[in-house]
Amino acid sequence: MARRKKPTSSRPPPKRASLRFSRVNLMLGGAGLITLALGYFLLAQGSITVAPILLVLSYVVLIPLALIL
Repeated sequence: MARRKKPTSSRPPPKRASLRFSRVNLMLGGAGLITLALGYFLLAQGSITVAPILLVLSYVVLIPLALIL
């Protein structure tokens, strides 16, 4: 008996999902990293008011926005 060929579909192969970062994403990510580094630097210097605000701003606002947008 001859082997049957599998029917080929006319659909193209599925594309892999990729993350596309725009200039806005890069700017927010960079601002998040700079704010994060500044917050930890100020925390090491003994700041108990500005450092936590910068760290929360970086972790809760800037970095998630850089990933979402």
